Parts: sequence; structure tokens; C-alpha cells
Amino acid sequence: MRRNKRERQQLLVETIEENPFITDEELAERFSVSIQTIRLDRLELSIPELRERIKHVAEKRFEDEVRSLPLEEVIGEIIDIELDRNAISILDIKQEHVFVRNKIARGHHLFAQANSLAVAVINDELALTAKANIQFTRSVMEGERVIAKARVLNIDEQTGRTLVEVKSYVNNELVFNGEFKMYRSQK
Repeated sequence: MRRNKRERQQLLVETIEENPFITDEELAERFSVSIQTIRLDRLELSIPELRERIKHVAEKRFEDEVRSLPLEEVIGEIIDIELDRNAISILDIKQEHVFVRNKIARGHHLFAQANSLAVAVINDELALTAKANIQFTRSVMEGERVIAKARVLNIDEQTGRTLVEVKSYVNNELVFNGEFKMYRSQK
């Protein structure tokens, strides 16, 4: 059923409030209009694109949870976290992350994403990397999305060390694997 613009925009606002992760494509299909119409409606209503909505929801959700560093210092965007258990972040590889000549991501960006996620998952005011054992399993190219998954393997209360495993994937293919021995303040 076709709706007039005002009705469609009201329903658009309600739909996005209900599910901020819905894509423009899904909205276009739901309202039987073009993707361009949805984008124009969002622009007119000052509703940000999906990426910004995801970022906003994640920041709002995790700003009180992450203790070991400010959210803006995490490389990539945290999309899920359970302190001292696991965390997930996303990093879209852009031009500034790659070598100009071959468009391959510089390794320090992948390491930084994994390392900052290992720090963020620690439920302590102070978390520092004491040791890292890492392996890059394939090159990551410009335009690819890296999903890093951190998992706390062991917490040693006596030494103040926590072992965190981080695996990073592009389209479910492992591209980075690391074990991080993290120091925590023991408070």
C-alpha cells in the first residue's frame, strides 16, 4: 500500500527508532519506494545513515561499560562487549589504512584494533599489554571490513595478568590471530 510522504516519514521514524540497524534497502522494500526516496526522507528528517546509527547505539551502550580506556581510543567500533569475557569490534579498511602502491592494509592498524579490543575487554581501570603473540594469516585490502573478536581465556588474580585471545576476520576468513597477556591493576 502506497502512503503519502508525511505518513511514510512518520512510519520511517518509528521503524528506525524500533530497529536502528535496519538498512536503507530494507526500508525501501518495506515502504515500496526507491532507496533514493528513503535517503531523501532520512536527509529531510535529519536521520543519520546506518553506520552513524550503529556507532551512536554502540557508544551510548558501551560508554559506561568500558573502564580501561575511553571509547574514542578504541581502534574500530565496539559493537558488543561483556567485560572480562568477550568483545567484538568492526574496522572498515579505508584509504588511510593501506599502502598506496598495493592497497594492502598496514599491519599496525590490524594490530591496533586487536590490541585496543584486548584492553577494552578488561574490567579494570588500568589495563596494559604486557606481551603479545600475533600472526597475520592473509593480507587485508582496502574496502574490506575486519571483525575482531576478543575472548578472555584466563584471569590470574595473583599475578594481575589476563590472557586475551583476539581473532580478526574478513567475511568469516581468519586474517589475524593474537594472544595478549594483559596487566591489570589488581584492585
